[in-house]
Amino acid sequence: MSDVRGKPCILCCAITGSVPRKSDNPAVPITVSEQIESSHAAVEAGASIIHAHVRNEDETPSSDPEKFAALKEGLEKHCPGVIIQFSTGGRSGAGRERGGMLPLRPDMASLSVGSNNFPTRVYENSPDLVTWLASEMQTHAITPEIEAFDLSHILQALHMSASGKLYGKLYVQFVMGVKNAMPVDREVFDFYVHMMQSRAPLAAWCAAGIGAAQVTVNEWAIAAGGNTRAGLEDNIRLDKSTLAPSNAALIERAADLCAKYDRPVATAAQAREILGLRPYV
Repeated sequence: MSDVRGKPCILCCAITGSVPRKSDNPAVPITVSEQIESSHAAVEAGASIIHAHVRNEDETPSSDPEKFAALKEGLEKHCPGVIIQFSTGGRSGAGRERGGMLPLRPDMASLSVGSNNFPTRVYENSPDLVTWLASEMQTHAITPEIEAFDLSHILQALHMSASGKLYGKLYVQFVMGVKNAMPVDREVFDFYVHMMQSRAPLAAWCAAGIGAAQVTVNEWAIAAGGNTRAGLEDNIRLDKSTLAPSNAALIERAADLCAKYDRPVATAAQAREILGLRPYV
């Protein structure tokens, strides 16, 4: 691993998501104030990106731009400089509603460029919607984080980037472990890394594992020189019998793995530079 030693690793914290509830783990932050507090602790633990969804009072998913605006304001006040990444995921709304918060101009936003199966439904991302979301991100100078649930999504991201349809520097996240989508498979992971290195050597990449696979994929990504994501959106446990007490605890575990492989945890300023984002002012 000598080629990755000393290379800063960006840690993204997926704080809430659309699925886990307080009944699953009381630490899941639902209200905007809870999200801000949880994000602050995660940033203290090493997170430089906050991947954010918002919820209604009954904990159901929301795409309400007013909630996103309040969250963005709170994060800018209490976590100055952190990279704010809004989700445009399909569990939070339908059609263009999913991009209704993009005029708020977060630093980044997630972008799924293809459809796939989720545990109980099809995660639908039609070509027209993908094109519109990417265009909105161009308009508002938002760098997309491509969420790749399948190899075809990586190839589509490479094509869109080469065609000038994606704003900023290409950043692809491999999502592994969603039931009925791509499982946690080391051979597949290694091939994903090879594809990025051979076809987009100037791009950056990240990997996220769902459920118990979170720590496994964290270690794979860190050891391979990439970046990684942790947080209660993807995984509510430290181990089979122990609920994670906070988002910060999951980020701390990833930071410990960075130390294992002699990789410093990237500061928010370093992460902005690595990802080609506008400097924090």
